[in-house]
Amino acid sequence: MATGGERRRYDLLRLIGENEPIGSIRLVDLMQQRGYSIKDRTIRLMLSELDEENLTEKVTGKGRRLTAEGREELRRGDVSGRFERIRERIATLTSEVTYDPAEDGGEVVFGSGRVPADRVDDAFELLTALHRSSVGPVPVSLIETDSDSEVEIAVPSSITLDGILLSRGINARLVTGGLVEYDGEIDRYIDAISGEGSTMDVVRLLVEAGRTDVGAILDDREGILIVDSREFPLTRFDEARDLSTAARDQLGGVLDFRRPRETGQIPAGRSGWEFASLTYGGVGEAAFALLHEHGLLQEWESLDGVRPRAAFEPAPTLRERL
Repeated sequence: MATGGERRRYDLLRLIGENEPIGSIRLVDLMQQRGYSIKDRTIRLMLSELDEENLTEKVTGKGRRLTAEGREELRRGDVSGRFERIRERIATLTSEVTYDPAEDGGEVVFGSGRVPADRVDDAFELLTALHRSSVGPVPVSLIETDSDSEVEIAVPSSITLDGILLSRGINARLVTGGLVEYDGEIDRYIDAISGEGSTMDVVRLLVEAGRTDVGAILDDREGILIVDSREFPLTRFDEARDLSTAARDQLGGVLDFRRPRETGQIPAGRSGWEFASLTYGGVGEAAFALLHEHGLLQEWESLDGVRPRAAFEPAPTLRERL
């Protein structure tokens, strides 16, 4: 994790890069707006240090701007910043989940995406087909926007499951994200990215790289889905399995469980004796991958916030109302 000093240094570099050339007085204002208790003297000292490190340079009468080295430092710092933001975002959203699969009510984490208004029928035809596949159901909610050219939809995220488990005192630790071959059940991992040090949204990375093949599942062929794997205490195995299965039945997706030292789907070897593994591919990740495969997904966020379960309807039902 980045320390407080590293974050302050990164934010100062970022503000210089966004507003260059910029003077110290303006930088004090911008830093204070971002919650830093900082004075002009401190900024001047920091700028002198950045000058000495050849990260910034003076522009006569105008202030500071970044050097080439400064831009590279900013790029490296953004990696640490992305890591911290993603981990904090997941932790925050997980703690806000109140969904109870037995009651099918409460708040779920959702991802959101925009599709062209003139292609909404195409999008919902695909979502309806996914709903009727073994990956379904596909609960969908519409989000109000000011745009007449786009329609924004919300679909439950796989992180909802971690929140469900946490609300029952089961602490599931995300270990990896990746791709699996799926033919009615998870066959095997074909790629995995460590969740411990990931500096980006793994879902976005894999979707936009064109690595998925959700469409194959709609044609009764073996597809490729995005999943994430987590460890949880073996002592809670039966409870975690029952909760996860109930959540999957209500919110869709694919599941696989492994006890300690059991071979199979675990991508990075085998878990320790005290932990079981749970691989889950959420329906939200599958839905966005499917829409992207058909060129229907415009702006989107895989972790947008929490939303009441009651706001979601089965894709076929919502399709009939549009």
